[in-house]
Formats: sequence, structure tokens, C-alpha cells
Amino acid sequence: MISEAELIVDRRKLRRKLTLWRILAVLLAIAAIAALVWEAGGRKRADHVARISISGLITGDQKTLDLLKEVRDANQVKGVLLRIDSPGGTTAGSEAVYEEVLAIAAKKPVVAVMDTVAASGGYITALAADRIVARGNTITGSIGVIFSFPEVSRLLDMVGVRMEELKSGDMKAEPSPYRPVSEKARAVSMEMVDDGFQWFMGLVAERRGLPMERVRELSDGRVYTGRQAVKVDLIDEIGGEAEARSWLLAEKSVPATLPVEDWEPRRDPGATGLGFASGWALRALGLEGFQEAAERAQLDGLLVLWHPAQ
Repeated sequence: MISEAELIVDRRKLRRKLTLWRILAVLLAIAAIAALVWEAGGRKRADHVARISISGLITGDQKTLDLLKEVRDANQVKGVLLRIDSPGGTTAGSEAVYEEVLAIAAKKPVVAVMDTVAASGGYITALAADRIVARGNTITGSIGVIFSFPEVSRLLDMVGVRMEELKSGDMKAEPSPYRPVSEKARAVSMEMVDDGFQWFMGLVAERRGLPMERVRELSDGRVYTGRQAVKVDLIDEIGGEAEARSWLLAEKSVPATLPVEDWEPRRDPGATGLGFASGWALRALGLEGFQEAAERAQLDGLLVLWHPAQ
């Protein structure tokens, strides 16, 4: 039987725990309010050149699109440095980002500065800029579209599983992972891939001022280094932000004295720190590649994505 003294000790322990949790809750609330105040105040800037980073897989997420629209409408932004480090992503997502960057370029000068990789959808994003600058060893190009899907019919046969389907039409949900691809399904899928490919090549021809015959020669899916890309007119110049600022000054009269300020997507006030913590843990363990691989595996539809495994 628990004595009165033990009950008193337990109550005190419980009070201490509750007090600790209350303090933590208050601190979190203060931090959230401070973040919102900083976020609201941080958008009130003097005249400057905006730096926007497009990195990782491009999916056309709403936060990125909202950021690009905000930069477009910000009168204090006199020029934009679009830093790209991306192997691409979905075709529709890349199209959405391209259109938003193009809308910015209609109002203020934009220079794309390519970092390690700006291929496929990353290159589509760069095409919307007024000028493209890349490092000599930047990986770029990969002009092409891919539509990939698993086919596990042999595995299902091995385990004795058969999928039955009732469909409204023979092309519904085709190609299917449950059986080998039919010639009709392959042809229909290839028509879709080719349509996206023609769109991609059309962007290159229009934005780079190249004849379509030349674009077709460059569009077998290969990647180029920055040095190779400048020789075939896929980019304008070898360099980085210094060269981009020089062009902004010489061609668009954007003063070199204007500071560069980073613009980032607005934070979600309702989001927890779990995603940040997990990402930080993966980076600390050197396993950030697993996170990108998992995201890549979830991409559906037509892709403009470069990777040695694709």
C-alpha cells in the first residue's frame, strides 16, 4: 500500500513535469510568434537583387510558385539571380516553374546561375531567364522526356498472384505493372512522351534562338558540361554570380552597389519541426541521398529528370 509520503513525492514529481512541459509550450509559442513577425518584417526590404534557389526535384509545389509570384510583384526587386541546382523533376512541375520565372523576366531582368547540376527540368527552368551562366563543370542539357513504370508480372507469377481488372476501356490504366506492355499501350505512351519532347525542344529553339534541326541534334538526352554547353549555344557564359552581376550592370543597368538578398518560401505556421529534424539527421549521417531517392521514387507521370540511373 502506498504511503502518504510517497503520494506527496509523486505529486511533486508530476507538478515538476507539468511545469516543464508548460515552459516548453510557452517557449514554442514565443518562437512561433517571433518567426511569424520576422517573416512579415523580412519581406519589407530596400531596393536589391533577389537571389532565389531552385534545388532538388522540381515538382511545381505551391510554395515555390507563390515565392516566384511574390518576387515578380515586389517593386524593390531590381534584378534576380536564379540559382539552379536540380536534375529536374516532373514535366508539368517544370512547366509551372518555367512559366512563373518567365513572368518575372517580363518585368525585371533574370539571370540563371547554374551550380552542380541544372539538367532536364533544371535546364527548362534556366531557359526562362534572360541569360544563363554556368560553371565549366556544371552538368546541364539532358533535353528529353521519360515515362517509366514498374512491370512485375513475372514476380506475381512466381508467388502465384494474378490481378483481375474490370475496365471501361482497353487503354484505361495502361501501361499496367501487372502484365507485359502491349504494343498498343506502348505506342500510346510513346505518343505522350513525344508530345512532351516536342514541347521541350520548342522551348530550346525559341529561348536559345536555335533552328529546330540543330535542337534535334542536341536533344538525344545527353548531358553536357558547361564548357560544352556554351560551345553549342545552350548557355551564354561560363562563370558564377560575379559574371551575372556584371551582365546585369552592363545590359540592364542594375547597379553593382545593390545588395543581394535571399528570398525563400514562406514557412507554414502550422508545420512541425519533424520534417526539418529528419532532414537534418539524414544529412548528419551522410544519408541525404536516401531522402532524394525516396522522393524520386514517388514521382509520377512524364518526367524531365536526369540521373545516371534514369
